[in-house]
Amino acid sequence: MGVLAAGYGVMFTMLDDWRSEYGIQEAGLSMIIAVGFFTSFLAQLTIAPYADKGHARKLMAFGMASNAVGALIMAFGSTLPAFILGRFIMGIGAGIAIPAIKRIVIVSDPENVGANLGRGVSIEVGGFAIGPVIAALTVDSINLAAPFLLIAVFIAATGAIISRLKITETAVEDRTDERFAIDLLKNRAVLGSVLVGLALYVMIGVYDSLWVIIMDDLRAPHWVGNAGVALFGLPWIFFGTVGGKFAQKYGPLRVSAFGLAMGSLYMTSYGFMTMPYLMLGIGLTQSILDSLTVTGIGIAVAQATPPERQAGASGLLGGMQTLTGGLAAMSAGTMYEHFGQAFAFTSTGVAMAILVGLGCVLVGKKWLQKPQAVTA
Repeated sequence: MGVLAAGYGVMFTMLDDWRSEYGIQEAGLSMIIAVGFFTSFLAQLTIAPYADKGHARKLMAFGMASNAVGALIMAFGSTLPAFILGRFIMGIGAGIAIPAIKRIVIVSDPENVGANLGRGVSIEVGGFAIGPVIAALTVDSINLAAPFLLIAVFIAATGAIISRLKITETAVEDRTDERFAIDLLKNRAVLGSVLVGLALYVMIGVYDSLWVIIMDDLRAPHWVGNAGVALFGLPWIFFGTVGGKFAQKYGPLRVSAFGLAMGSLYMTSYGFMTMPYLMLGIGLTQSILDSLTVTGIGIAVAQATPPERQAGASGLLGGMQTLTGGLAAMSAGTMYEHFGQAFAFTSTGVAMAILVGLGCVLVGKKWLQKPQAVTA
């Protein structure tokens, strides 16, 4: 998950380079971001559930290989169609691999699922934060292809290691007959948790597609865009595990709902800021809050789902999130290009608030209460 996220971090910080070097405008850049979300959505809903049927290791290895191929296409691309194709393949790879990884994390130690998922988030965000560093060290000194070539090597090497690991698969008698995981949405606890989780990816989709572009338009130094991504990732590295434990202790959904409600206010405020360093500082405080709260979404879905369907549930959540992120990314570029910064971020904040509120109504009071302490 760390190296997959590093590949995304590299791409995220190169949007302004592609705009200046290849003439790809905001709507096209948003499309590149969005297509990976869409293909990941399809892969997580249709292929990822097979990890619950005894194929977790194979899906991880195949997903890593696909991601490496996509990175190579991105390395040698110079046109919008080429970048879309590379992102398309990378999205499929991530959509196949990540639910399988999360399934193994969840079922291997259910008593400590909060800490383990939080630790996974820390590693994933750490990888994402390394991506801009790789880009900063290689783009100017070598060329635009270098970061993706390095990422392809890292992903291929990690995939080779994974392909040799012995992983405990789901027992034959416990394998579900359900091909897809859509039926899990009949559970209001799952549905409500997913809706709250969608608010996170509305935020991510808009932020990822606009941050570097806005920094460039505000004439911030080039390092501010790249360093901003790394700085926003740092709290997750340090507090991700703590956030997972915190969410499991105090109630995963109530903690995440609070964090994302505050996040909607943060996103709205960005629409009215014109000082890059102020945005950087406030964004860092938001990242600290997010790192301590939003891990609870995955925990809430896991707690509401049977052990034998954890990959399907993770794929359902991740797929719905990535679809939402893709729509948000595509809309963000269009809104920013035609209506401006204030409209784009205010609309984002309102959409987040609606999703959080609706999710909380659906799950009911039981899932929003602090868990009762277990006594011997």
